[in-house]
Amino acid sequence: MAEEITASVAATTATNRKKRSLWPTVLRWVPTSTDHIIAAEKRLLSLVKTPYKTEQVNIGSGPPGSKVRWFRSASNEPRFINTVSFDGKEGSPTLVMIHGYGASQGFFFRNFDVLAQHFKVIAIDQLGWGGSSRPDFTCKSTEETEAWFIDSFEEWRKAKNLSNFILLGHSFGGYVAAKYALKYPEHIQHLILVGPAGFSSETEHMSEQLTRFRSTWKGAIANHLWESNFTPQKIIRGLGPFGPDLVRKYTSARFGARSQGHVLTEEESRLLTDYVYHTLAAKSSGDLCLKYIFSFGAFARMPLLKSASEWKVPTTFVYGFQDWMNYECAQEARKQMKVPCEIIRVPQGGHFVFIDNPAAFHSAVLYACRNYISPDQDSISLPEGLESV
Repeated sequence: MAEEITASVAATTATNRKKRSLWPTVLRWVPTSTDHIIAAEKRLLSLVKTPYKTEQVNIGSGPPGSKVRWFRSASNEPRFINTVSFDGKEGSPTLVMIHGYGASQGFFFRNFDVLAQHFKVIAIDQLGWGGSSRPDFTCKSTEETEAWFIDSFEEWRKAKNLSNFILLGHSFGGYVAAKYALKYPEHIQHLILVGPAGFSSETEHMSEQLTRFRSTWKGAIANHLWESNFTPQKIIRGLGPFGPDLVRKYTSARFGARSQGHVLTEEESRLLTDYVYHTLAAKSSGDLCLKYIFSFGAFARMPLLKSASEWKVPTTFVYGFQDWMNYECAQEARKQMKVPCEIIRVPQGGHFVFIDNPAAFHSAVLYACRNYISPDQDSISLPEGLESV
């Protein structure tokens, strides 16, 4: 829709310039598309000094009648996963990074330079997010929705011919990474879950405050909107030309005035705002997973805590001190896990700890991966400032 309006305006510019100039600027839609996303990504990653390459990894199109839900769409064109890669040093372990809900791989822009000194870093946009393909979202259950992300990631892994890698997931990306590791543990060396979502259920962990709110008429409306799949992305799209300003206010506040740690520079804020707007305002797809994975209040419908005893991959949890995700859920999971598990808290960091305090976040990741970076580092102590719980 946005592109059609833009094309129409461009076509009539020469003959209708005066009439167009009188049209209220506020009523003009802000165009976005995959091309806009990739361009915004390139501008944001211009802040990264380490050479990198981007590619659209083909994960197939699926045969007619395929039972794989992410193949089902009005189009049979191949799907692609937008991927950015940093080669790293010869012999370095591979680190694959998965973003959270409402984000894309560019959110790790403050981390690539340092991590690429120790790893072969690969970051992706999950299917239906960022610059990846955005098929029609046709899932109707939690199981189908999980398969959308897990199966598409597995097709990406096979296309990249990867195995024996470290998998890092943030928030919802942590949920996907953990579910993937449960299904395909043979490919994962180590799992790093950064402020992971999806460990708790509402029956066990809902606060009294949220319980009271849900019993009010406002809570009932909010719950109805949630169950109707009214996502934040729909608000951004619906605001049209006001969308970019809303995103700017959010990024300026969250990573500026309300930041727990290292605030964004003016240039970082401007480029991140542009990038975030285009990733949120583009065609609806993966964002529609929300109500199938979580109930209102971000409680998992199929909590990871119930699968803790089945864990087969050594795991490190990383939380910012001010993360709204509760690290105590990880402590509960650790009691049931039969594999090595560490829980690290990072100061001056909230839910986006890798943006809030990148230096301490890098220390946490390097400590978690000490055996893979240098096998003789097993006895290294926890870096100063980090907290093991």
